[in-house]
Amino acid sequence: MRVLDNLVPEKVFYYFEELCNIPHGSTNTKAISDYCVNFAKERGLAYHQDAENNIIILKNGSKGYEDSKPVIIQGHLDMVCEKEADCTIDFEKDGLSLAIDGDYIYAEGTTLGGDDGIAVAMALAILDDDTLEHPPIEAVFTVDEEIGMLGAVAMDCSSLKSRLMLNLDSENEGHFLVGCAGGMRVDCEFPAERRRWNGKLVSIHVSGVTGGHSGVEIQKQGANANVVLGRVLYELKKKADFTVVSVDGGLKDNAITRSARAILMFAPGQEDLFMDILKEQQGIIEKEYHKTDAGMSIEGFLELSKEDAESVDGVLPMTDVCGNAVITALRTFPWGVQKMSKDMEGLVQTSLNPGILETKADTVSLVFSVRSSVASEKEELYDRLVCLTESLGGKVSRSGDYPAWEYVEDSKLRILMGDTYREMYKKEPVMEVIHAGVECGLFSEKMPGLDCVSYGPDIFDIHTPQERLSISSTKRIYEYTVEVLKRLK
Repeated sequence: MRVLDNLVPEKVFYYFEELCNIPHGSTNTKAISDYCVNFAKERGLAYHQDAENNIIILKNGSKGYEDSKPVIIQGHLDMVCEKEADCTIDFEKDGLSLAIDGDYIYAEGTTLGGDDGIAVAMALAILDDDTLEHPPIEAVFTVDEEIGMLGAVAMDCSSLKSRLMLNLDSENEGHFLVGCAGGMRVDCEFPAERRRWNGKLVSIHVSGVTGGHSGVEIQKQGANANVVLGRVLYELKKKADFTVVSVDGGLKDNAITRSARAILMFAPGQEDLFMDILKEQQGIIEKEYHKTDAGMSIEGFLELSKEDAESVDGVLPMTDVCGNAVITALRTFPWGVQKMSKDMEGLVQTSLNPGILETKADTVSLVFSVRSSVASEKEELYDRLVCLTESLGGKVSRSGDYPAWEYVEDSKLRILMGDTYREMYKKEPVMEVIHAGVECGLFSEKMPGLDCVSYGPDIFDIHTPQERLSISSTKRIYEYTVEVLKRLK
């Protein structure tokens, strides 16, 4: 029996479960894209699938709406793949293990992908329902949004006729996004030259950091496991004799890193010093973050676990110059909130997140998600990263650059959607600009005159294994979307 059977609206949850059964992490979107192609073929709907797996599905307006202006319903096909340490799911091959707890749907041990699978499910449900009243629909599903909006960057929008877009990629019911920050991914790469050195292998694990989306959660100013690791390594370097073998932490540049580890080679006879320093730092740092990251722990191990041992089997330690450069980068590079907006209270204007730390045979990379609603400040942060990285012997590259989505004062769509929400739910909608990036900025740049609003149902703890989607909120947002389409005659 399907887990989401009997939930309302039936078609929305049917398609959401269908999508959850298909592996669809970023860069692994061919199967879910093909599912959408088959959906269109089976219903005789025109479609276009591009080389990147982006999909456009077209449906004519219902009776009486044939000549209405078309509307875009837009979401993305990929999800962030994070899981608990003991979870055995292979995101490349396995679907998610869905479960229900009261009003919430979650995936056992993993992220749920409600961001943004629920948008695709709602769009498919609308396309599959011939009883609805609506204008001509252009359903647009992009790929690789979570790793720099790469699908939207590559997408050819010239065939799209609509200049009205309903973007269903927000996670707070009643909050309507009407502007967002621009951003980019910045890769800072350092050489990892190696040599023989006699000592004892030990490891440090930082775990239990709360984490979250680096656009939505960065203002909480919690810990980042990569930064914490760098702080501990620097304190060790002050007093102990060791060299770095590897440092690793995080999988996504736009997810605040929840865990990180370092494998070091310590000079013989310094085991007690190693543990003493770790214990001291544990007390200091955990106390500083006890409000935001109550579950964080910093642990040192004098014997490597099987996993740690296998990860460095046959790997020599780095030279002092290379190891020290990595530690310096982790300790000194800017991170977190850099500036708050003076125009909108509580809005982060500029930030950066060191989301991925990875050691390979001859390099160590530290990957940032850089965000700002002010283009010059985004570039200033990039220049700082270039300056610091090159001074330490590294090199920098950037990708996934996307523009800010500027607030449009005379948006007719925003007014219609606000009025509809008030009438349906007797509540005042919140119209806001956010620090997180959404694809509306890219589409607005490619499609001059685009009138766009981003919204969605309540989804909590996105990009973490604690992610959960509200069933009742999904029902309301779907009914609301259907009503908005009805009023776009």
